[in-house]
Amino acid sequence: MEKKRTYFPPTTPQHRQLLFKTWEETGNVTEACAKAQVSRQTFYNWKPRFEAGGYEALNACRSHAPHNPHRTAQEVEAQVLEMRRQQPEWGKQRIADELAKRNSWVPVLSANTVKRILLEAGLWRSKDRPEKKRRSPGKDSGRSGANDQY
Repeated sequence: MEKKRTYFPPTTPQHRQLLFKTWEETGNVTEACAKAQVSRQTFYNWKPRFEAGGYEALNACRSHAPHNPHRTAQEVEAQVLEMRRQQPEWGKQRIADELAKRNSWVPVLSANTVKRILLEAGLWRSKDRPEKKRRSPGKDSGRSGANDQY
């Protein structure tokens, strides 16, 4: 039977400080990891930082938050906003098409990206459309039921 791997939750600065204090006192990596309840891999991941910056370096943790690498360029967003201000009656598809036209008909943005840019700038509002009338199936609709033919 295969041995199950132990789950180690993300470490806190307190875990990391305890880990390296224990390691400095004992000189034993396995003992330090057991006391701080972290894996040996965690120890070796944090060791270069500890050696470079001491206990202060253990407080800083890299952010796992997305950094939006695919965010639309500021110049393109500015063009969308300028088009909307010049032509307020244009919708998202027309603006996307006009940007593509300026770019030799190569699409620059999707219509929904144009809408997101306009929403963030406060230049998009949904049209007040009347509700569609719904027909109720029955004698009033002029249709007969499936079994009424026979």
